[in-house]
Amino acid sequence: MAKKFDRKIVLKDGSEYYGYAFGARETRVLEAVFNTSCVGYQEIMSDPAYTGQLVVMAYPIIGNYGVCDEDYETKVPALGAFAVRDYNDHPSNFRCTKTLSGVMEECSIPGIYGFDTRELVTHLRDNGTMLCCICDADLPVSEAKALIEKTGEAKDLVKQVSTPRKWYSKTAHPRFNVVAVDCGIRLSVVKNLNKLGCNVTVVPYDTAAEEILGMSPDGVFLSDGPGNPENVKETVAVAKRILGKVPVFAAGLGHEILALAYGAKTEKMKAGHRGSNYPVRDVKTGKIYVTSQNHSYTVSEESLKKTPLTVTREGVQDGGAEGLECVKDKAFSVQYYPDAQTYAEFIALMEENRNA
Repeated sequence: MAKKFDRKIVLKDGSEYYGYAFGARETRVLEAVFNTSCVGYQEIMSDPAYTGQLVVMAYPIIGNYGVCDEDYETKVPALGAFAVRDYNDHPSNFRCTKTLSGVMEECSIPGIYGFDTRELVTHLRDNGTMLCCICDADLPVSEAKALIEKTGEAKDLVKQVSTPRKWYSKTAHPRFNVVAVDCGIRLSVVKNLNKLGCNVTVVPYDTAAEEILGMSPDGVFLSDGPGNPENVKETVAVAKRILGKVPVFAAGLGHEILALAYGAKTEKMKAGHRGSNYPVRDVKTGKIYVTSQNHSYTVSEESLKKTPLTVTREGVQDGGAEGLECVKDKAFSVQYYPDAQTYAEFIALMEENRNA
């Protein structure tokens, strides 16, 4: 006799997907999105940029290598929920210390498994990401839709995940001092900057520009994070006041915030980019990079024409503005997760500014 479904996802359009519970058993209204990565579910689960989202994993087997203490992207994971095809609660990995379900239960993150996630991914790809409710299987669809309508889209996600006070991450032989504005920064970004000789001071998203500049940084990093960039007006205002006074590097949500600071506009994408397989072309060299991404918004290329920004990288699949630059202000950004090339550009920019 087949096990009875005990959980379900109800989309805003009334579509229902039944499955089984893992992680925390909570009812939540979230934005349903999909991710095409084959590995990295722990990094996804702990990436602050996924706050407020139910992430549907296109790759079917999740949980098989457990959770490792060294691989978290934040100290307290804030993912909205996970939806997976096959969940494995018996991991095989000499590094793992806990199961994915165990961590999700500790962090109040609900999960659902045991249904055809390919069907849901296709639905979201064709119809666009949308709000949903993850709930018990016996909740009437009318009540789930009413809860979605009542709750609506979250607007204070960056405030939820940003550090409440500044903190430091220092390296043994520092060459540069970097201030990172935390809109939902990943710990791997801080670690990579440390490895490149940067002492990093992480500050809240709404820290005054005068306070940041008063720290005499060699460079400022505008981090990735969740939600609509137009809802983070405080950080946009901060960016406007520091541009041209210190080298600035921005990534993810920070890329969109930088564009807004220069007067460009952003647009909601139909399905967004989430995964580790998005090709990006360097406009100057023609070189192709395969990037990891997580964003729902893109910078309007038409609006860029009225700004001093130039497009440095573009999406191979859709032609989107994946990289921006203002040479005069020593500021640049990428829409994707920073890679070795972009970190090297930031280091070179700070070195150039110091020697100017």
